[in-house]
Amino acid sequence: MSRDQIKKDVSKSTRRGIIHLLKERGGMDVVTLSSHFSLSGMAIRQHLNALKEEGLVTHVEEARPMGRPTKLWVLTQAANRFFPNGYSDLSVSLIHSMKEAFGNEGLDKLLDIRNKKMQEQYLQHLGGTSDIREKLEKLAEIRTIEGYMAEVKMQDDGSLLLIEKHCPICEAAAVCTGLCKNELHLFQTVLGNNVHIERSEYILAGGRNCIYTVRQNKP
Repeated sequence: MSRDQIKKDVSKSTRRGIIHLLKERGGMDVVTLSSHFSLSGMAIRQHLNALKEEGLVTHVEEARPMGRPTKLWVLTQAANRFFPNGYSDLSVSLIHSMKEAFGNEGLDKLLDIRNKKMQEQYLQHLGGTSDIREKLEKLAEIRTIEGYMAEVKMQDDGSLLLIEKHCPICEAAAVCTGLCKNELHLFQTVLGNNVHIERSEYILAGGRNCIYTVRQNKP
């Protein structure tokens, strides 16, 4: 392999790494990216500019308490092609076909069947876990396997956040809101009645993530 080819492969790998890191953590500045990849600011800027030319990243300004605003680099919608999409084109086409063949009522029945099967799978994965934090961690595991890039975070007030950084069924959910409605019901069912769960951020409503806030119900 030639030196030029090796250089191209390294650049491609670095740019793919930048895309995944921005998906994972959201907007980041050049200094932070440089530190993560152990590259100079100039080298990171070159990669970012190349990604910008491809339409994969853009930048926004974030105000800081002191000094000038900081330029944060974020992904564009075009970058979603690097992440699982749940066969979006086929899913959307099938949803339209099911609506045409069976109507909304028939589609709702099919979604109920899907929801019950997912419920069985999730409950099996959670096993006999009773601790809410452990339940959420196991739920995040299976959701990550499905392409949602999920994680759990504890809040200062004792509540827990289930954060999904990617939606592999986003295009399908946009034409079938029942998918998201059923999802919230699914989480409530597998986590149990002793918790309250609500969606506090929503990708389809313009959010960067889908975030679910989970609180233990008071006795």
